[in-house]
Order: sequence, then structure tokens, then C-alpha cells
Amino acid sequence: MLDIKKIRADFPILNREVNGQPLVYFDNAATSQKPLQVIEKITEYYTLYNANIHRGVHALSQEATDLFEASREKCRAFFNIPTARQCIFTSGNTHSINAVASGAHVFVKEGDEVIVSAVEHHSNIVPWQMLCERVGAYLKVIPVMDNGQLDMKAYHDLLNPKTAFVVVNHISNALGVTNPVKEIIAGAHKHQAKVLIDGAQSCGHMKVDVQELNADFYTMAGHKMCGPTGIGLLYGKEEALNELPPYQGGGEMIDQVSFEKTTYAGLPHKFEAGTPNIAGGIALGAAVDYLNSIGMDEIAAYEHELLVYGTEQIKTIPGATIYGDVADKAAVISFNVDGIHPYDIGTIIDKLGIAVRTGHHCAQPVMDRYQIAGTIRASFAFYNTKEEIDVMVQALHRAVKMLS
Repeated sequence: MLDIKKIRADFPILNREVNGQPLVYFDNAATSQKPLQVIEKITEYYTLYNANIHRGVHALSQEATDLFEASREKCRAFFNIPTARQCIFTSGNTHSINAVASGAHVFVKEGDEVIVSAVEHHSNIVPWQMLCERVGAYLKVIPVMDNGQLDMKAYHDLLNPKTAFVVVNHISNALGVTNPVKEIIAGAHKHQAKVLIDGAQSCGHMKVDVQELNADFYTMAGHKMCGPTGIGLLYGKEEALNELPPYQGGGEMIDQVSFEKTTYAGLPHKFEAGTPNIAGGIALGAAVDYLNSIGMDEIAAYEHELLVYGTEQIKTIPGATIYGDVADKAAVISFNVDGIHPYDIGTIIDKLGIAVRTGHHCAQPVMDRYQIAGTIRASFAFYNTKEEIDVMVQALHRAVKMLS
């Protein structure tokens, strides 16, 4: 059982007030809060060994390099990535997706098809549209059913010899529904198609084993797993990464440069041009240490308790409709109240210190599917409590009464 009181003491922001009320932070799908262990690691870097990495022989550079690469190893082990060279630091999940999509013309040719799902974040739609426009490929969409689950029969019907790439999120940021990614990956591979799984919403909430999943690419967002903003990870199968061209050119990603020809460095440096977010990379290692100290299975189990409890309580609100109300989902509740705009409810409960997300959640096609402008999204993390859910639900009842 998690010691929630002890855990909450690690997150200083949870002690603050908003509009004179104790903060209730339920916007974890947008970004997680950071424990002291991560915050202190950032301060430590800038106060003790701030230096550029990989290219310096002096002590500070060596210390920073060692810690940065130690963080890479921690991330490798955390996601069961086979080798550290397949663990590429990026600026975030969006960067990771674009790094693959920008070079995916080596896998996707004119007339080929790229399959995405109807529940994708914009960052996993737009780069693939851009790819299709560049190479003359076609974008196909897996439809979503009324309950928020993907129509897997339709998915298998979409697969054909022209399918070159399949891109799907592990967990929908807008609905919280967990997609059957193992089945999706296996189906794509039967047609020799490459697969990218967007793990932004899964990486901090469940145990992810990239070798077990067998996707060709998997992306992660550091700031959604208690790490800093501006840091992310890209995993790829080694053969696929070697075939993929670099996303950016510059220092660090080269082997030899001349005006006649440039050759590229090996993995992972081929995809890490320029000075990286060194402090962020090191602090991400601290975030991994922190999550490991609690246990990902324990985190997933506790967050599921919060999901079940929160779902029951929100259903007590007159006129409430929950989207994606299925068993296999993360601790995300996306809902509306009949006749009331989600923004109006979000504004009122913010005055009571409660942070939820309102709007289309960078997933406009999902909102179009349900013919709504947006939703109220309450997303929980392992440092939240049932008592906080009670505070939110009381505030929601109050807001509904005021706006009805």
C-alpha cells in the first residue's frame, strides 16, 4: 500500500493554495507534478557541474557527461530497452514523433497507406499528414466506437499490402481509454508495416516493456512521468533507427564533416544534434529513480482505485455524461454536464482551487466524433487522494447548481 502522506510531502506544489483554497491538481494528463528529488537534481546540475557534455576533457564536463549517460541507462532499464544506443533523448514526445515522421519516407512510398486512429493527439496526426503530403501516400483512420474503444474489426479490414506505417497512442489523452496495442502491432507486422506507439500517457502510469510490445518505435514524455519539461525519449528497433535518416543536422550527430560529404555518428548520437537539455536529461533519471522507489505496478493499482471512485462520484452529478467509460483505461475521466459548457464549469471550480482541463485536449477529431465542443477532463496521479475527488465533486455539484 502506498504511503500517500509521505509521497505528497515530496511534492512541494501540493502545499500551495489557489484562490485561497488548497490546490487540488487534477490535470496530470497535461503534465505531472515534480518531486523534490527531481527539482533538487536540476539545481544540483546548475550549481555543481554545469558544463557541456561529450566534448570536454575537464572535470565538470566529465561529471555532467557521466550523469547524463547514467540517466540514459536508467531510462533504458525502466522501459526494458535492449541497448542504451536505442534510447534517444529528445525535447519531448512531439519531438520524438516528428523525428520518426520526418524520415519515414524511407518506409513509406508514393501510393502507400499510413494508418492512424481516430483518438490521436494532434501531435500524432499532423506529422503523418505532412509525411503523406510529401511522398504521395494516403492517411487512413481507425474509427472509434461510441464507448471510446477502437473498432478493431475496422482496423483489420484497413490493413492491406499497401499499409506501410501504423501509428496509435497507447492511451488516449482525451478519453483515457487504453488501446489494444499488442493486437495493433501484431496485425501491422503481418503486413510488414512499421508501427509507432505514442506512449505520452502511459509512460508514467503503467509498466511499459518495449520488447514485449514489439513496436518498431515508442515515444515517451518526461514531463508526464514526474520529470522536467523539455525532455523526452524515443525508442526504436536498432535496424529501424539505422535506416531512419537524422531529423536535424549539427554538432554531436556527425562522424566526419567535409564540404564534399558528411557522415553521421552512430546511435544514439545520430538523432541528438546540438547541446541537449542536459539538466533535464539528468533530472529525468531522478524521476525514474523516484517512480521505481514506489513501483509502477503499485502506481497503476492505486490510480485505478482513484479512477473507479472518481467515476462513481461523477455519476452522481445530474446530467453528467462520461466519454470512454470502459474497464480498460487510465485514471482519466472525460465528461460533460448536459446544457453547460465545460469551460464555464472549469472556470468556477478553479475559483475553488481545483485544476482540471477543459476543451478539446488537442484531439479535435475525438470531439467531432461525439459532436461536442470539448469536455471537462479530470486526470489523476499517484499523489492524489479520494478526499480530493470528494472536494472536486462537491465543487462540481455547486457549479452545476449555479449554472443550471
